[in-house]
Amino acid sequence: MKLKYAYLLLAILGLCYTWYFNIQFFMTEENTSILHYIAQTKTTFPAKSYSADLLVVVFTFFVWYIPEAIKLKMKHWWLFIPLTFVLAIAFTFPLFLYFRACKLEKLNDDK
Repeated sequence: MKLKYAYLLLAILGLCYTWYFNIQFFMTEENTSILHYIAQTKTTFPAKSYSADLLVVVFTFFVWYIPEAIKLKMKHWWLFIPLTFVLAIAFTFPLFLYFRACKLEKLNDDK
């Protein structure tokens, strides 16, 4: 199996796994505003730890992927920024790796 398909599988898993819990939130909470959602991530020290961990991962991803996408001349690379916050880094990071692998494969085939 090509590595790019593992990235695609991880992207799907990342979307489904994170949104399972988001849907649980929307189904069980009365106040489903984004402010309440964010406030819930700060309710315990473990939740704060995960939030801090993810924030560093998100910014590290952006620092690496933006120059990489520009260097490879990938189309619509900027869409990964809002998708990261709207959907999940667990989805956008492996999805970017899938599109990057496809682009590198195409560049290698053109040589």
